[in-house]
Formats: sequence, C-alpha cells, structure tokens
Amino acid sequence: MKPISVLLTGASGTVGYEVLKQLMDFPNVNLSVFDKKYPGSIKKLEPFGKRINLVYGDITNSESIEKIAANQDYIIHLAAIIPPVADDFPETARLVNIEGTRNLVKQLEKSSPNCFFIYSSSISVYGDRLRDPYISVGDPLKPSPGDEYAVTKIEAEKIIENSSLDWTIFRLAAIMGGHKMSKLMFHQPLDTSLEIATPQDTARAFVNAIFKREQLSKRIFNLGGGESCRIDYKGFLERSFEIFGLGKMDFPERAFAEQNFHCGFYKDGDDLENILHFRNHSLHHYFEIERKKFSPLKRFGASILRKPIKYYLSKQSEPLMALRKNDEKMKQQFFSK
Repeated sequence: MKPISVLLTGASGTVGYEVLKQLMDFPNVNLSVFDKKYPGSIKKLEPFGKRINLVYGDITNSESIEKIAANQDYIIHLAAIIPPVADDFPETARLVNIEGTRNLVKQLEKSSPNCFFIYSSSISVYGDRLRDPYISVGDPLKPSPGDEYAVTKIEAEKIIENSSLDWTIFRLAAIMGGHKMSKLMFHQPLDTSLEIATPQDTARAFVNAIFKREQLSKRIFNLGGGESCRIDYKGFLERSFEIFGLGKMDFPERAFAEQNFHCGFYKDGDDLENILHFRNHSLHHYFEIERKKFSPLKRFGASILRKPIKYYLSKQSEPLMALRKNDEKMKQQFFSK
C-alpha cells in the first residue's frame, strides 16, 4: 500500500482513541491528530510521540484548521460536543459541531480538494422511535424536543453533503464503553429498543472505511452492532447494575422518562457491515469487557454503598424533578400524560 495521509479529529474521545490505536497498525499511514489541548488529551495523546503529527487547536478557529488541512487524503471527523454537555450548553454544541465542521470542510476544499471526508453522525437524528423501533437510513429526521445534539448533527451532515468533497456519513447507534452514569440515563424510557456497538468495533469501521472509499462514496449508513447487540434498555441497565455491584433497579416510580429520547434497532445496519466487516463484539463481549474493568474489591465497595449511590443517582432524574416541581414544560418533554 502506498503511503496515505489521514487527519483524525477527536482522538481523545472514546471512539477516537480506539481509532488512533488501530491506525498505529498501518505503517503506511501518515497520521495527523487534531485535538483541543486539555489534561485528558495530553495524557492520552502525548505518549504517541513522533509516531503522529499532533496538533492542538480550536476547531472553531479557521487559523487552527489551516495548520493541518493541507495534503490530506482522508479525514475521520469525530470531534464533537456530546450529551449531556450538548444539552446544557447548546450554543457551545452548535459552535463546535456545526461551525467546527464547516471550518474543516472549507479548509479541506481549499487545501485538500480530493480528501475523503468520513463523518460520525448519530442515531439521535431519527428522534423518538419507541413505537417504531426499526430504523432505516431513508427514514425522516425528527430530533426529539430539546435534543440540541441531534439538531447539530443534522446541520453538520448537510454541510458535508453540500460540499465539493467526497464523503461518507455513519450514523452511530448507542456506543457503549467509557460512559459515566449521569442524569442522561433517566432520559431514556426503560422499554426503549437498544442496539449498541462497542468503541472497538466502531473504530474498526472508521479505520476500514479508508480502504473502501469506492463503495462508501456519497452514501450514508447506519452503524450498529447488529442482532447480537440488541436488548431493551431496562435489561441493559439491570445487567450493568449487576456488574457494578449495585443490585436491583429499585428507583422511584417514574424516575425514567416515557418519551422523547432516541435509539432503536437498525433495520439496514448490515449494509455497512457487509462492506467493512467491523463487527467482532456482541452484548456478551461488551458486558465481559465492562466486568473486567471492575475489580472484586470495587464491586464489593459499590455493593456496600449501593443505597446512597442509587439515592444520589435518583436525585439526578429530571423526570422525577419535573413531577416533584410540577414543571409543566418538563413534564411534557418526558411524559405523555
């Protein structure tokens, strides 16, 4: 394989870091990594030293992008503000997710017009699919009320599609791994149909995409783990709580929202798998990976403190907060009645 130049954004994120590690297996890839400088990115990226061209900068600043936009054959664009931060700071999310993508596109059109743009979008663009969980690429894009992240992803997709660059877009299912429990866990109805993908499999899709440009060009795909990665949200949480040593899912009634989230099963997810062959993991693999992260000592400690931990978590439930404060606007977001 002749040498190729690849630009990776968001390498310090969960999927981005896996992409970075996997690209290290390809000696003919000249890799440039563009990321925001903060303690987490320094800790993750600096150890790669001279094996990568590491550039710190601000994706919303055109001058920063100019430093890395020239002579790129491919870009894997993963940098984004994600929930719950995107929901709490929607203007920041718009600035990074939309204007940052616009900056990248403009600079690449000018400095690397033949670059193949590989973009990470989200299942959130389809909105609430609780009653119609089987999702295809051609389905309407209807973000749930208040889902600023989904809105930014749709806008970024349009920017890429309307550019003069060659491109492909992957709409990612629920990427599980490296998540912390937060208020977001209560936004999702317990009977949600959930298809996950591990960060490792997801990264493999982006890496393999470099070598399948012809089949992916100007196409949008749904990226999920497939049938072996499907479960309902309640079942997913029950198994997770068992692994963490937290026991039963004994939260107060109506702690979880009943509508207006996203997720579902990808009806056409095999289309991307048939091209890229990226799936190695099932739900079983995911839970085994998570189990290995928790030593018996950590699990024992969590089991001792399970009541105060779950009490603390329940305090983060915005659906419960809406009911207790009788906040009509929030109640309409989370509940149908």
